[in-house]
Amino acid sequence: MTTFLNLRRRAVLGATLATAALGLSLPAAAQPAFPSKGLRIVVPFGPGGVGDLTARIVAEKLASQLGQTVVIDNRPGAGGVVAAESVARGEPDGHTMFLMSNGTAVTASLFQKLPFDTVKDFTPVSTLGYFDIAVVVPANSPHKTLGELVAFAKANPGKINIGSINIGSTQHLAAELFKSTAGIDAQIVPYNGSPALIGAIRGQQVDVAVEILAPVLTQIQGGALRALAVTGEKRSIVLPDVPTAVEAGVKDYIASSWNALAVPSKTPRAAVERLQREIATAVADPAVREKLRGLNIDARSSTPEQTAALLASDIRRWSGVIERAKIPKQ
Repeated sequence: MTTFLNLRRRAVLGATLATAALGLSLPAAAQPAFPSKGLRIVVPFGPGGVGDLTARIVAEKLASQLGQTVVIDNRPGAGGVVAAESVARGEPDGHTMFLMSNGTAVTASLFQKLPFDTVKDFTPVSTLGYFDIAVVVPANSPHKTLGELVAFAKANPGKINIGSINIGSTQHLAAELFKSTAGIDAQIVPYNGSPALIGAIRGQQVDVAVEILAPVLTQIQGGALRALAVTGEKRSIVLPDVPTAVEAGVKDYIASSWNALAVPSKTPRAAVERLQREIATAVADPAVREKLRGLNIDARSSTPEQTAALLASDIRRWSGVIERAKIPKQ
């Protein structure tokens, strides 16, 4: 009798454990594959700019790879704060992404308080590409090289005027970084947008300008302006004969612009890894690379860890520039 009862208890226990194991396995099996619906990329710029066009080119390729729609949601203004907050506070399921840039790092350093933590509230997924900043002078400038310009500025403190766009912009901070790394005393003159800056440098109202390469490229190619250097880690893909600032003798002057995609920080790792793989495939596609090259963008993907390190590095860099330049925080 005792043996019979023991056998019965074991049978009941075994059935209970099997049922429990089955119950535990059901939710995992029932989880929908990612992505389970259309995706959205929130862009902190208006339509038609370099960041917007980059996102659209990559989004089109991602849609074909994932078999889901990928829409662009433009939310310009407020230094990208509104756009970033909408993603940081959104559903962390991987279906909504934020287009980060070096401007995201600038905002983290320029604002006294943000409604989100740029580092803690996002998980960077991958870079999309890098685009150059150039140091340009009028075609008839007496300064033929960046080294000559720096030498003149050091011999004549306060006599060089450097043009850029709005205070706090990447270009403005890149100009401030140029001053500090070159060790020169120069006046930075901000203009309200690229067209005004181009008019000023062509009209020789300023001696030199620091600007994103794309808006001034036709001026350089047409002979109205001359590029003394680009400020990335390597030479521009569209101006291979123009040296980097480091090659031209300004040690440590590196200030490139970039775009990347990020998701809310609590997004499942599996979704982050899937997105990273798909972005890397899209960015490596020859047709995508050619389209981005047409925008003067060097298409490059990265791992989430590399992208996070890039963001953190830029936050530290621009924070130091803002502090040294005594730019008031907003």
